[in-house]
Amino acid sequence: MLAFALLYSAQEQISPYTLPIGRSGQTVVDSGRITDLKTSKSATVDDIAKAADRHLFVFLGEEHATEPDQQMHADIIQALLRRGRHVVIGMEMYQRPKQSILDQWTAGLVEESDFLTQSDWKGQWGYPFSFYRPIFDTVRRYKLPLVGLNVPRDWVRSVGKGGFDALSSDQKSQLPESLSLDNQDHRQVFNALMGGHPMSGATGEHIYSAQVLWDEGMADTALKYLASHRPDGKTVFVVIAGSGHVMYGQGINYRIVKRKGGEGITVVMAESDGPLTVANGLADFVLVSPKPRSQ
Repeated sequence: MLAFALLYSAQEQISPYTLPIGRSGQTVVDSGRITDLKTSKSATVDDIAKAADRHLFVFLGEEHATEPDQQMHADIIQALLRRGRHVVIGMEMYQRPKQSILDQWTAGLVEESDFLTQSDWKGQWGYPFSFYRPIFDTVRRYKLPLVGLNVPRDWVRSVGKGGFDALSSDQKSQLPESLSLDNQDHRQVFNALMGGHPMSGATGEHIYSAQVLWDEGMADTALKYLASHRPDGKTVFVVIAGSGHVMYGQGINYRIVKRKGGEGITVVMAESDGPLTVANGLADFVLVSPKPRSQ
């Protein structure tokens, strides 16, 4: 849904990258570089890792299957390791029921071909694994905990059709009691991602509820992992998800902060062949990469 929405919004007047949320002002970002949106200066992955000092979370919002983005995920993770952080990685790409096979990958107990089959990579995500290999190679090399963040997709589909009441009692028991729909800044982001023309009425509210479930579910998975594994002062939980899930600090990050789970820094990745104007409140750092030639 988000991938379609981002493609559609690019054809409309409302850009999800220039919304008046958070830090004021805008910055023109050159394609092919990382920019610190607090200073409007160029930055490196080591700058990002340093900015994450004393933060429990790093939120990485990607353009899916875009080589510079997934390579940067791996580079940021390695930069955090160089600073002595104990890195945990949570990925939108896998749903909760696949946790056992993810643990086996971390431990080096399964080869890549078997891992892709047993984890159902094609069914879980579908994009070519080659884009994401730098992340998984880093996980394997350093034996980093890897967490499947997503709730089962049939939950999201059910809510998209019938709202939260469409969830069964068992499904509701695995989620936070409160799935609030009152964050107006998040609605503004969601509307922009939908091209500025979101559906109205009950249908529109159900679709928005599905987006909230998606974000809240991933936040909940991360918090439950940390609650059961007792993070120390050096722990950092790296969340890898589509950029629409972390923009302006209003998605997964908002849900974690609301539940007093800890603060974090946000990196948003975008595509543009030339300079891109972005709101300074979009993230702490932004990477703009050239669009693939096929686009």
